[in-house]
Amino acid sequence: MTQAHVPRHILPILVLAQFFGTSPWFAVNAVMPDLQRELGWANAAVGALTSSLQLGFIVGTLVFALLAIADRFSARRVFLLCAVTGGACTVGAWAMVRDYEALMAWRFATGFFLAGIYPVGMKIAAQWYNKALGGALGLLLGALVLGSASAHALRAMGDALPWPALMLGVAALSAMSGLLLYFATGDPPQATARVSTLQWGALTTLWTDARVKASVLGYFGHMWELYTMWVMVPLILATRLQGTALSWTAFAVLGAGAMGCAVGGWIAQRWGSARVAGVQLSISGLCCLATPFMLNASDGLFYAWLLVWGITVAGDSPQFSTLTARNAPPQAVGSVLTLTNSIGFAISIVSILLFVSLSETVALGSLLPWLAIGPALGLLALRPLVRLERLGR
Repeated sequence: MTQAHVPRHILPILVLAQFFGTSPWFAVNAVMPDLQRELGWANAAVGALTSSLQLGFIVGTLVFALLAIADRFSARRVFLLCAVTGGACTVGAWAMVRDYEALMAWRFATGFFLAGIYPVGMKIAAQWYNKALGGALGLLLGALVLGSASAHALRAMGDALPWPALMLGVAALSAMSGLLLYFATGDPPQATARVSTLQWGALTTLWTDARVKASVLGYFGHMWELYTMWVMVPLILATRLQGTALSWTAFAVLGAGAMGCAVGGWIAQRWGSARVAGVQLSISGLCCLATPFMLNASDGLFYAWLLVWGITVAGDSPQFSTLTARNAPPQAVGSVLTLTNSIGFAISIVSILLFVSLSETVALGSLLPWLAIGPALGLLALRPLVRLERLGR
């Protein structure tokens, strides 16, 4: 199916559903400063709550991949169930917010059900779009990036948004996303038939198929850098800003990644996903290496560097997903994408814990250049796909 045959309302609905459906992921972090003031939590408690959700997502994606949930059952129904349940888990977190252990459990459960939203949303987009998949995923993941950045905007507006109202609002948005996608879209006319058996054999294409392996390893390099850079941005900005100004600037830097996703998707339709991913990965890697110089640069150069890094560090993500979806076995696209996400987010947790821990004793200018290891290895893995695109294959 080509993009010309897709009804115009499909892509906006997919983008809104993805944005609303993943809102429990990013927006709840915005209330953490309020909870710290009210309940006396230490910074370590906030980090543990964030890691709990990430761990839940990793476990969820692993379970969904091994059981081929998105390929054996209707992807729209899986999205609906997980969006509504994720919203319910956020209500549970609101109700038990003063019980730290219970809150950890609710955040883990929220992360688990997000596994049926983020990668499943990409699988649905892959069903609807063919040649225009890079552009569609660019907008889809751009919405996710903007949503992730909005935690900083919400923090800046924290005085006007009481945290209980914010948490319940996020829960409502999550449930609404599932209803919107399920009732406002149908199954693609030429969608791949659902399978009736587990797809463990197809999952081995991550290591046995040269094209899938190249895109997946490139994605893993990208994930080493992405979330750690996002976590470190407030620390970088704290060298010059504080308070509301810091939060709004962090929102601008992270939110710039949405532009990288959208524009990169548009360019990929003309230039190829591998080459677009390679260029953005190269630029973000150079931004890592430039850290020692930029930390002491003029304000104009400093903020320009962060914006370029914000655009490129996230902008390659849709193209890696596009390459993997196109090259994976058609009957197992959902499972392959989900397993790839699971491993990628596990890598991101290792990177985050390592760099955050080292940041207490190592200067940022000496530490952050080591993030370039991810882009360097990703570029090395991506070379076969870039070469094939240049040959027109």
